Amino acid sequence: MSTVAIIGGTGYTGSNIAREAARRGHTVISWSRHRPAEPIEGVRYENGDAQDAARIIDGADVVIAALSPRGDLEGRVLPLYQDYAKAASAAGARFIAIGGFSSLRPAPGQPRFAEGDVPEPFRAEALEMEAFRAWITTEAPQDLDWLFVSPAGGYVSSAPGEPTGSYRIGGEVALFTEDGRSELSGADFGLAVMDLVDGGEHHREHLSVAY
Repeated sequence: MSTVAIIGGTGYTGSNIAREAARRGHTVISWSRHRPAEPIEGVRYENGDAQDAARIIDGADVVIAALSPRGDLEGRVLPLYQDYAKAASAAGARFIAIGGFSSLRPAPGQPRFAEGDVPEPFRAEALEMEAFRAWITTEAPQDLDWLFVSPAGGYVSSAPGEPTGSYRIGGEVALFTEDGRSELSGADFGLAVMDLVDGGEHHREHLSVAY
């Protein structure tokens, strides 16, 4: 089993990943500003400002960054993620950044959604996560084993969906169903991320996850 450190481990995405990691028997460490109202059994919670979260990286096998660039984190996530990635490299840990749908392309060779007219209030966070995607694909430490994972367009905490136990993994082109939908439940995204952790088949890639 691995030690999995999740930065943002009490948010919508982080908690779904933490729950699945703990279910599989991994040692799970969560960093967040506050302790959750309903802690997940098997998860060790540490609290503090995001700038101090790198302290849980030393000793981890896998680091998963699942912060949202909103509120007081708006404009801070890019430098924070760069610091986390460098710390993961120094620790010899795998680094998985949870990005956004807007970093994907609608079709091969077409501009990414973030390069178009992303509506408010999502534009700032889309551009910030896209800036990190650009950084990690071109400037990440040479020895860093990283993934940048973008969920479906309809992946939102306000519509968590039901777990199905299934999903599709793609590259940097968005995945859609035959009727044009791009959806994914929170539980199935947690399943997909932990399958990526345990499978170890993808390295230094931008991946998409959807039904």
